[in-house]
Amino acid sequence: ESTIRDADMAVELAAFTRNQIMTQSATAQLAQANAMPKNVMALLASQ
Repeated sequence: ESTIRDADMAVELAAFTRNQIMTQSATAQLAQANAMPKNVMALLASQ
């Protein structure tokens, strides 16, 4: 039973890590998307 529990723990830890990476990636993409209009306005204002 311990081996089964350890295998499940490894699978769950891998899934948890994957989900953390996906969440961090989505957060970074949102930050970039939110910064883009501000950058465009700064470029237009400088001309």
